[in-house]
Amino acid sequence: MGDELFFPELLIFGLLWLSVILSWAWLRQRVATDQTNSHPAKQAKRPAKPPKPFAGLTHKPYCAACEDGAQPHTKAPPVVPPPLIISTRGCPRKVDTPHHFCPHPRCHYYGWAGRGNIHANGHPNSGPWRQFHCGACGAYFLETHGTPFHGKRVAPELLAWAAGAVAEGLGIRAVARVFEVDPNTVLQWLIEVAEQAAAFSQYFLNDLHVTQVQLDELFALLSIAKAGEVSAAEVIQPLSHSPHWVWVALDPVSKLLLTIDVGQRTLAMAQQLVHQVTQILAPGCVPLFLTDGFKDYMRALLTHFGHWVQLPRQRLQGPTLKPRWLPLPQLLYAQVVKSYRRRRLVRVRHRVVFGSVERVRQVLATYGWQINTAFIERINLTIRQRVAAVGRRVITLCKSEAGLRQQLVLSHVYYNFCLPHTSLCLPLPQPEPTNGTGSAKRWRPCTPAMAAGLTAHVWTLREVLLFRVPPWPQPESL
Repeated sequence: MGDELFFPELLIFGLLWLSVILSWAWLRQRVATDQTNSHPAKQAKRPAKPPKPFAGLTHKPYCAACEDGAQPHTKAPPVVPPPLIISTRGCPRKVDTPHHFCPHPRCHYYGWAGRGNIHANGHPNSGPWRQFHCGACGAYFLETHGTPFHGKRVAPELLAWAAGAVAEGLGIRAVARVFEVDPNTVLQWLIEVAEQAAAFSQYFLNDLHVTQVQLDELFALLSIAKAGEVSAAEVIQPLSHSPHWVWVALDPVSKLLLTIDVGQRTLAMAQQLVHQVTQILAPGCVPLFLTDGFKDYMRALLTHFGHWVQLPRQRLQGPTLKPRWLPLPQLLYAQVVKSYRRRRLVRVRHRVVFGSVERVRQVLATYGWQINTAFIERINLTIRQRVAAVGRRVITLCKSEAGLRQQLVLSHVYYNFCLPHTSLCLPLPQPEPTNGTGSAKRWRPCTPAMAAGLTAHVWTLREVLLFRVPPWPQPESL
């Protein structure tokens, strides 16, 4: 009897609970529909706040190169050059000697080219290199003195071709296989060629007048694993935490590569890069700087292009404010800030850090440009293509920072002086015929060094390696 009364009550309770659930679901759906159909009230946009002016720093930022008193790349010449020697005896000279100088420090004409004291003296022992004689001190030296060819028994063409292959992007072992020499021999050649290339760049790249400079850095890996000493798992961890970066500075107008360096992505390296740029620029030259959103560039530029300013008192009888380190009035600096999400570019912002937007646009309007870092990004691709150790997914990684630096120095000279740039080519007044049945030559090749006014012809790598770099700038350009 009790069970018969229990089941009807249970059925009634279930029906009531079902009705409650259905009512709650219907009310929830109606609220969601009303919210979808209703138009939300538009929020009033807040007016954009004007950017606050840079307040300055109470102390000058530290730069290790400036504190060490680093001098310019080339030595300062003596105050008075030696007198010019004009020979009146014998036949007129037929051998070109103005580019050579006496290498002996005790000579009064040491380091001075084109002063008339150098005479050709034939080929000793019927060798391939000519001998020169200094009429002031009576010393004899070969024309290869101070170059990578000096004291080498290898054919000059072979050494120049091997260096050119490295400059075009081949690895050291690949060059050794192509020219059938030992890889250690190619490595030794690269070390000597890099020293010559560094001296060559330091001699020509000075007192430059540029209007724009773009700065950037690209990622590089070094192979620090040695057989039997470090495992692959131990290598991945330090490389991921302390990778090396290639720092580059470019003049986008002439496409001239100003400087290139290797180091970690820190404030110290940014200071060092900007310091190298200031050593190359002419005194008083303050170009427009364009970089990515790396914040340490601002402090590095402020260090080298700043000055102390005594600010006025805020009140008539208030305390005297401390002087502030502020950027120079002519300094212009803008950033291209890129935002990425899942390795994809989603946003690009332009930000003027120093100077005004109108002044930055006025400088760029001369060439029809806007704030960008496209030119330095293109140079990064060129470096990855022509430096084997910096390429992506390659097996030619360097084992040390010195090896990477040597390849970059050679690529620096090769790009500036030996490699014509397509965008810099100039049309010829009259088409010049070529050998064979090919079309006439209509364009004059031009390198970045020619566009910058540093040289008047396209150099070959052999000419670069045979150039005897004077210890200081000469009065007449070579």
